[in-house]
Amino acid sequence: MDVKTLCLGVLTLRDMTGYEIKKHFEQSFAHFFVAGYGSIYPALSELTRAELVSCQDVAQDKRPDKKVYRITDAGRGQLATALAQTPPRHKVRSEFLVLMYFAHLMTPERLAQVLDERVRDIDGMLECIDNAFEDQGQRSPSHDLVAGLGHVTLRAQRDYIRANRDRWLESAQADEAPLSKVG
Repeated sequence: MDVKTLCLGVLTLRDMTGYEIKKHFEQSFAHFFVAGYGSIYPALSELTRAELVSCQDVAQDKRPDKKVYRITDAGRGQLATALAQTPPRHKVRSEFLVLMYFAHLMTPERLAQVLDERVRDIDGMLECIDNAFEDQGQRSPSHDLVAGLGHVTLRAQRDYIRANRDRWLESAQADEAPLSKVG
């Protein structure tokens, strides 16, 4: 699934600015899909050119006009096609897991820092999931399903890190991280 398709899906909830779409991504998708302004705005431009979304400039007091995007009927058709044809793959790209794969090469201090930061990140994502749809009041059963799966997998990861942290750090101290000796 690409950012354009996600933008179309988010716009089925209501008309939004690019900023609001990014905020929705951060609040609702952060635990499984990352997209920033650098991918959202080009996607919206392309969707507008393809007439899958329309864009209206809305005047603001003492501020530049804002662009509000709305999904078109053609956009809804495109989204329906994407939802029907996208295979349900689960891809993971995790810098954390890469770091953990090479944890035996880290100092114990660095390993502790990485583990503790990941736990903090998970706690933040869990909080985002909890708050995701409060403002819009547009939580559906499918949103609950994704939030529930996010909660279960993130809590399991956090609990696993917490349960094994001391053992991993003891192992790292015993190994004395070979790369820390390079110099």
